[in-house]
Amino acid sequence: MAFLRTREDVSSVIKAYDVRGVVGDEITPEFIRDTGAAFGFLLRGEGETTVAVGHDMRPSSPELAAAFAEGVTSQGLDVIMLGLTSTDQLYFAAGTLECAGAMFTASHNPAQYNGIKLCRAGARPVSQDTGLAEIIGMLVDGVPAYEGARGESSERDVLADYGAYLRGLVDLGAIRPLVVAVDAANGMGGHTVPEVFRDLPLDIRPLYFELDGTFPNHEANPLDPKNLVDLQKFTVEQGADIGLAFDGDADRCFVIDENGDPVSPSAICAIVAKRYLREHAGATIIHNLITSKSVPEIIAEEGGTAVRTRVGHSFIKSTMAETGAVFGGEHSAHYYFTEFFNADSGILAAMHVLAALGSQGEPLSRMMAEYERYEASGEINSTVTDQKASTQAVLDAFADRIESVDRLDGVTVELKGTEAWFNVRASNTEPLLRLNVEAPTRAEVDALVGEILSIIRA
Repeated sequence: MAFLRTREDVSSVIKAYDVRGVVGDEITPEFIRDTGAAFGFLLRGEGETTVAVGHDMRPSSPELAAAFAEGVTSQGLDVIMLGLTSTDQLYFAAGTLECAGAMFTASHNPAQYNGIKLCRAGARPVSQDTGLAEIIGMLVDGVPAYEGARGESSERDVLADYGAYLRGLVDLGAIRPLVVAVDAANGMGGHTVPEVFRDLPLDIRPLYFELDGTFPNHEANPLDPKNLVDLQKFTVEQGADIGLAFDGDADRCFVIDENGDPVSPSAICAIVAKRYLREHAGATIIHNLITSKSVPEIIAEEGGTAVRTRVGHSFIKSTMAETGAVFGGEHSAHYYFTEFFNADSGILAAMHVLAALGSQGEPLSRMMAEYERYEASGEINSTVTDQKASTQAVLDAFADRIESVDRLDGVTVELKGTEAWFNVRASNTEPLLRLNVEAPTRAEVDALVGEILSIIRA
C-alpha cells in the first residue's frame, strides 16, 4: 500500500491515550480502516484473535466502526460488533469476553469530532507506550499485508449483561427511595442509565436522554460549568435528592446536590475510597496529583495507603495493576474499579454515591460536607508559546515562598506557611499550560490564580 501520510499528521490525531480528530478532515473511513488493520496486525503478533467494537451516538460512528472492523478482519482477526455502547460498556465486553476492544467516541468533544479508545483483552489500556506508537509507524510506512483468511464479523448486544454485572457490584436494593435527576446530554447515558437502574428504588427524572450526536441542548462536557446549568436547575425543580451528569460516552459522572450545587469530583473520590476501605481494610487507593489534599488525608484516616500518580487513565490503570489498588480516582471525574477490570465507569461511581446517600438519612449536601475541606480553582488553561519557559517563570516568581517542588507531572508547588498548593503542567497535544490551585479559603485561591495567570499570560 502506498501512503502519503506524514508522521506529524498522524501524530496529531493519535494522541497519548487515544485517537481523536475532526471527521472528514483528520478522521476518514480510509484512515480508520488502516488504523483497524494496524491494530489487528499488532494484536495478531501478540496472539490475540478477537476485537469487540462499540460506538456512541455520533452520526459518523457507525460508518467508522464498520471501516475499523474491515481493517481488523483483513488481518485475520474476528470482530464482535456491539452496536451502540458506552465506553465502560465496551470495557465490560473486553473484560468479560477476554478480547481486545475499540470504542468509537470523541467523549466530551463537540459533534464534529470522533475517535477511538483502544484496549487489549481484559480492558488493559493501549497508549503511546503500549501500542499507539507502533500503530503510528504502520500508518505512515504502510500496514504489512496478511496473506491468510479474513476474520469473521458477528453481532452481540451486551447491555443487559453489563447492567446485571454493575448491579451485582453495588447493592442498591435496600437503600431508601431516592429521586435522581440525570442529564445524559444526549449521550450514551441515555442508553445505559435506564438498563442499569432498572428495578431499583430510584425515581429517575431524565433530562436529554434522546441519543443525538449533534448535542442540540449543550455539549456533553460536564467539566465545563456552563454544561451543568440545566441539571442544576432541573435537580431543584424536580425536588431531587441528587443530580447526575454524564459526558458523551458516559465514562465520567459529575454529581449535583439537592440544592443544585456541584459536588467536587475529589469529594466523590474520597467517599468512594472510604467505602472501599470499609470493605478492604488497609487497601491501596490511587489518586492523581490534582485531586484535593483531602483525598490522601481521608485515605490515611481510614487506614488505607494513598498512591499518587500522573494525570491520565493509562497511568492510573497501570499503577492500579502494579500496586493491587482497589480503587482509583481523578479530579476530572474518572473513577477506576478493581472489580471492573481496573477500568473507569461513571455509572459505577454514581452507584457508590447513591448507596452512600440512600443508606443514611441526611441530604447529600450535608453528607458530603466532611469531604469538602479545601477550596479549589478547577483546571484553567492558558495558551503559551513556550511551555517550559512559562513554567520556569512561575517557579522563579515564587522562589522565596516555595516549600517543595514535585515534578511527577509538570510542577506541583507546596507553599511555605500555608496549606495552599498549585500545579502547572503542559498539555501533551496542544500549546497549553494547565493550572490547578487549592487553598483553605476562596480568597487565597483567587489571589494565587490571579498572580500565577499574570505570569503565565504575560
